[in-house]
Amino acid sequence: EIDKEFNILNEQTISVDLVQRGDVLKVVPGEKIPVDAKIIEGITTCDESLITGESMPVSKKPGASVIGGSINQHGMILIEATHVGADTTLSQIVKLVEEAQTSKAPIQQLADKIAGYFVPGVVVLSTLTVIAWTIVGYSDITKVKPDFVDDGTLSRDEIIFQKAFQYAITVLSIACPCALGLATPTAVMVGTGIGASNGILIKGGEPLECSHKLKCIVFDKTGTVTHGVPRVARVAMFVEDSVCSFVKLIAIAGTAETSSEHPLASAIVKYAKQTLKTEILGKTQGYQAVPGCGLQCTVTQIDGVLVDIDLEGVNNRKNLMGSTKVMTDNVLFDGEEITATIEESSLVGAVASKPYKVLIGNREWMTRNGLVVTDKMDETMTEHEHLGQTAILCAIDDNIVAMLAVADTVKSEAHLAISVLKDMGLQVVLLTGDNQKTARAIARQIGIHKVFAEVLPSHKVKKIKQLQKQGMKVAMVGDGVNDSPALAQADVGIAIGTGTDVAVEAADVVLIKNDLLDVAAAIQLSKKTVRRIRINFFAASIYNLVGIPIAAGIFVPWGLSLKPWMASAAMAMSSVSVVLSSLLLKTFKKPSKEKMLTPKYYAKFAADQELDNISVHRGVESLPSSREPSKQGSIISRLSGKKKTPSPDHTSLLEMNNMSDSDSSDI
Repeated sequence: EIDKEFNILNEQTISVDLVQRGDVLKVVPGEKIPVDAKIIEGITTCDESLITGESMPVSKKPGASVIGGSINQHGMILIEATHVGADTTLSQIVKLVEEAQTSKAPIQQLADKIAGYFVPGVVVLSTLTVIAWTIVGYSDITKVKPDFVDDGTLSRDEIIFQKAFQYAITVLSIACPCALGLATPTAVMVGTGIGASNGILIKGGEPLECSHKLKCIVFDKTGTVTHGVPRVARVAMFVEDSVCSFVKLIAIAGTAETSSEHPLASAIVKYAKQTLKTEILGKTQGYQAVPGCGLQCTVTQIDGVLVDIDLEGVNNRKNLMGSTKVMTDNVLFDGEEITATIEESSLVGAVASKPYKVLIGNREWMTRNGLVVTDKMDETMTEHEHLGQTAILCAIDDNIVAMLAVADTVKSEAHLAISVLKDMGLQVVLLTGDNQKTARAIARQIGIHKVFAEVLPSHKVKKIKQLQKQGMKVAMVGDGVNDSPALAQADVGIAIGTGTDVAVEAADVVLIKNDLLDVAAAIQLSKKTVRRIRINFFAASIYNLVGIPIAAGIFVPWGLSLKPWMASAAMAMSSVSVVLSSLLLKTFKKPSKEKMLTPKYYAKFAADQELDNISVHRGVESLPSSREPSKQGSIISRLSGKKKTPSPDHTSLLEMNNMSDSDSSDI
């Protein structure tokens, strides 16, 4: 029991089975998190390697989610239970792995069918062996000599039938469908287990087997190849540090946006807090916001924000985000190359607790407030808008000092993951409901050349079906509710672990670590597992094809025969060998990111950024986009048939020529 300030009023120890959703739990350092929960008080780091396979500790603060089974490493925290019992992440993982390990792959159905014919076939062979050796014995008794010294007590008939039944029993002993029956399930069990230990949950043998046949990978954009939330991608300074330093800009802009609930404002506030390493910014007065234009306010009390700043950390953050004084990196300003370094002197004058008049918004907002947007500023904004980013101007005390480019940025590993998939011979397609301009910009950054933009959720399924009709096995990678029908339609649906429950439920493969490189790892694991299954089948088949004739006595004239006990031992060894063969899958290792970052990859990355050979198609149409700009503002109006579209041709969906985009709408 806690009060409003999260002070503990009463506590007691209970069994984890009694925990209910909404209960508040205290977790001390070193203890396991009992259930999935949300932190309401305290800061700590958690070891989530049991769940994600990631060895590095993960920082947690109030509002962050913690996973049941992970270990609280440092601080004492209070958590509110969100998922308990069978609904926890760990329980779901265990359930999925158990179901996967007991499910049958399609190739297992072939093994079961073979085994169904195998047993009666062996009985028939054993019967034929008795008949054959009986005939041989009565034809020539010398060919059925007993295996022991005959003292004359055995009759001729006893000797013949003793030898005939010995070979028949040996056939029954050595011929065993166990090796065939174990070939697939043992490999599937080990393969799904290895996948789970690497953060890849494969729901059964069918997706594990089907993944190696894939020819096309379709990626959703938002939340899959991008982070799914707006982030500050670039800060371009228009003035010298003596007028307004980088840290002063970030502190003032972040403070001004704290009163706004707009997603772009949240991105700026988050960037300011992360850059300045503080949770507390300044104060705002006279806040006014005009939808579609921007905001104006007065910012005060930023002195506390700018004191004790970690300059090295801010510089690293500034360089990481590519902050420059104008447009892009390595641009000359007043004859000197730009550097992104903050000196102590740049903070002088910023500490004084003085009010700042702030305007943040688009070009029109600046113009309406009597400020001039220069050609240089407009050029800088246009450049970033062509990249699918939202360019925002910031003016302090009636002086436009900077531009902040905000966008749903791509994940750091996205381009590398796409490159690896292409090297594996797979076609990669981007499927998104966003406008063509943004889709083209994202595709260029990640190296995808085939894009379907402005696709409604119901049409994503149609796109998957169209690709499947071309004879390709298709995988869909997504994370949202709108992706779930396409995930279910695809031959293999791959869901990002941070996605919605509906998407995770509809998918065949779940990537717990939210790492796109795991898409390639899942396919590689599938190929190795299927290869191991085939090796197991081959070994089991060779064993029976060679062992049964020897057991039947066909090679007796050449001195080669088996006793029943030998056949039994061989039968047991065949099953053991198949199990050991499957266990070799444990040697599978995901290729490390460091090994993938080769000079060849860097050359390919540079080439992808320079070339513009991206083919963009709109909505349910399978044609390249029109060169004429669309005048309709919404996606629905553009798909409603009000605008005349070109007649379809016979070009393949994946072989369209490059055409320019036809949309100029904003994010």
